[in-house]
Amino acid sequence: MKPTLFALSLMFAFASPAWSAYDLDFSKQTGRTQTAEVNGQTITFRAYENIVYVQKPVDTQYQTLNIYIPEAYFQQGKINGFNAQTAPIFFPNQVGGYMPATAGKPEIDKRSNQANAMLVALSKGFVVASAGARGRTLSHGKAPAAIVDLKAAVRYLKANDKAMIGDANKIISNGTSAGGALSALLGATGNSRDYLPYLKQLGAAQAKDDIFAVSAYCPITNLEHADAAYEWQFNGINDYQKMSIAQLDYRVERKLVAGTLTAEQITLSNQLKPLFPQYINGLKLKDAQGKLLTLDANGQGSFKQHIEHLLLQTAQQQLDAGKDLSSATWLSIQNGKAHAVDFTAYAKAAGRQKTPPAFDDVNLSAGENQLFGTSSIDKQHFTAFSQTHNTAQGATLAAPHIVRLMNPMNFIGQRQTHTAQHWRIRHGTNDRDTSLAIPTVLALKLQNHGKKVDFALPWGQGHSGDYDLEELFTWAKNITQNSPK
Repeated sequence: MKPTLFALSLMFAFASPAWSAYDLDFSKQTGRTQTAEVNGQTITFRAYENIVYVQKPVDTQYQTLNIYIPEAYFQQGKINGFNAQTAPIFFPNQVGGYMPATAGKPEIDKRSNQANAMLVALSKGFVVASAGARGRTLSHGKAPAAIVDLKAAVRYLKANDKAMIGDANKIISNGTSAGGALSALLGATGNSRDYLPYLKQLGAAQAKDDIFAVSAYCPITNLEHADAAYEWQFNGINDYQKMSIAQLDYRVERKLVAGTLTAEQITLSNQLKPLFPQYINGLKLKDAQGKLLTLDANGQGSFKQHIEHLLLQTAQQQLDAGKDLSSATWLSIQNGKAHAVDFTAYAKAAGRQKTPPAFDDVNLSAGENQLFGTSSIDKQHFTAFSQTHNTAQGATLAAPHIVRLMNPMNFIGQRQTHTAQHWRIRHGTNDRDTSLAIPTVLALKLQNHGKKVDFALPWGQGHSGDYDLEELFTWAKNITQNSPK
């Protein structure tokens, strides 16, 4: 029997590169059993890997999802107080520097020789789902591709909640650096209609994309205000040690190159610094006591005092643990108590790492310039300041609505957007990749809108993540077991 015209048209459609026949039904996936050792404990889990999470992918190298489920749940067992119905879903991304990232796997970290976050999560009874995402070096990976991909992966999990072990209403995202920024953006923008055209184009599952909680380490976020924040903190510090890396990814080898700001760069720093108080004052942020946090034209004020208080808190924790902090000359200690912070001295001790502007470079050389490119323009400015001071030939400015889609600050408190209730944000005191002000502002806005935020500046930590996994998963267990859906 000859195929009908309709059948032929279907065959052509599914064979065409413009249409993909990827099935989003998880029940059709086949897992394989794997074992691993975590802290002397052998764990067994089923691995479902390389799942394409949209019907019409652009790049199946990255738009895939790896899902790992503790074997005990298939045998009606319990782990850490969780069972097959209640197990939360740990949702880590592998993104660094807004580069493309493949889906992660539970394994031993080659740098630390320790179990990575995914392995630890499995040992604690969490279902693990790690999604790959497109990134800035791909012509089809410019903003907002990465966040759209992660949202699509969340939709896959939610659409398959009944077919999968684990609770898709308890998804906890995790990421570091640009991955931390995307984790925060995912949590801030749940179910926002602004991303629907992009999700529809990919054939994302018909489901919601809000998540339960966010873990974000040193998020490189709020990019359109990060240049001003950086100069607010580091203005007057002209020597720097700039990171030279083959890829802007926190996981690869880095090399510090020393230098001194040029006269032109010093001028840019002086021009950027006063822009930050304007931004802060416009936010009308308040501390836990309801005090308005502001800065004067010189960058002094209650917002700065708030950050100094956070530094005092982390210092006091170290003192209480018996640590010698005498080398921190920017810290005043009286009778075993952290008494005062010299913020200027702190910034000098931490050291400048980036030249101004730190993120929207006037010569389009920053990784973030590439993030805001288009399919036909590799790099663009994304702030009016850098476009005005541009030194690159033929430079263009990214569309404002695209820039907006990459900043969680724009969505917190927005109507018809479901922002995650629970947040854990960490930014080390030795981190110079972005200003301390950036994660602080994010935490404050979340708190001002009634979200539960665990925010800290871990003492001595540089630009890194997943360094406190026991604490992370204790927090994750507490919020999932003590909170309603």
